[in-house]
Amino acid sequence: MLTKYNLKMPREVYSGENALENIKPILEKNKAKKVAVFTDKGIESTGLMDYPLELIKEAGAEVVLFDDLPREPSYIQAQAVIDQFKAAGCDFIVACGGGSVQDTAKLASILITDEYGVKELLDDPKRGRKHIKTLMIPSTAGTGAEATPNAIVGVPEKQVKIGIVNEEMIVDYVILDAVMIKKLPRKIAAATGVDALAHAIECYTSNKANPFSDTFSLRALDLILNNILEACNNPDAMDAKNQMQVASFLAGVAITASGTTAVHALSYPLGGKYHIAHGDSNAILLAPVMRFNEPYCRERLASAYDQCVHTEKTCKTPEEKSAFIIEWLGNIVKELDIPTSLGKAYGVPAEDIDFLVEAGMQQQRLLVNNMRPVTAEDARKLYEEIL
Repeated sequence: MLTKYNLKMPREVYSGENALENIKPILEKNKAKKVAVFTDKGIESTGLMDYPLELIKEAGAEVVLFDDLPREPSYIQAQAVIDQFKAAGCDFIVACGGGSVQDTAKLASILITDEYGVKELLDDPKRGRKHIKTLMIPSTAGTGAEATPNAIVGVPEKQVKIGIVNEEMIVDYVILDAVMIKKLPRKIAAATGVDALAHAIECYTSNKANPFSDTFSLRALDLILNNILEACNNPDAMDAKNQMQVASFLAGVAITASGTTAVHALSYPLGGKYHIAHGDSNAILLAPVMRFNEPYCRERLASAYDQCVHTEKTCKTPEEKSAFIIEWLGNIVKELDIPTSLGKAYGVPAEDIDFLVEAGMQQQRLLVNNMRPVTAEDARKLYEEIL
């Protein structure tokens, strides 16, 4: 656990019933006249953008829409949208979408300059400086992108995803409104929900865990474990959906104070080469990695049991409690029908194991957070377990 730590988070966060109504006063307070709205065509097709766009116009602002972003974009695709944004001369950013939409908007906020772009930030992320204020409205519960200083982009030439981390990307305003996820397809709700679950459990069992991150990660873990199935399976479970949005945000805050571990590190090659959805990649690795880590974080997992189990507590020893939590994680993935075999579900051939090991071990930014050291041989065994 860290002995020195800090906490950085968005300046203002709005949640609860009719939270979207805060769009207008936020824009008016900032005297926004020309608003860049980042979203995607899938969100537009559901009609979810109608009300936010109406509120932006009621605030007296012109709307410039950027909706050509593909799902989980490469740095090249993100740069193409950012170039369009730079040419538009907007004075405020509103992002309404999942992690990719929000990450691109955050990158845009620090890339007004022509001196460097997304590619250069891959090597030196600290170069970026914020030039425009941002409002994030997540449409999943989720990625936690609204709370983090991170932006994840694909790097096609390396067939991996890389995280650009810069505190300048911490957003100014966040609106969490469960209306935005009411019609979310179950498959997407499940994948993004398990992503948030991974954020919570990884940050809580990270080498960088500290009293600040524990406060957010443990509360997020409690809310997710006890609401994710209802939120995904019942379209009308608005309370559970709201709890998931809050939990996703809290887990995102935990990332800023702590950090994810080997689950996320080993999942990046799965998205980069095989284009497996980020949440699904984490879901596949979640229980196997936690079983691998268990001897090194047993007491923490036992504490998670004490916090998160609200029925009769039958487990008595740390070993029993720890095993219960890991089994709970695996059961959630199973009950949400997320495939856990790379070969059967995604056609990943066994001969690709060397690539996976090499690419996974390059994610040292996250692997150093893992309480149990991960060697190349350990990574091989973990990938073989899910093939």
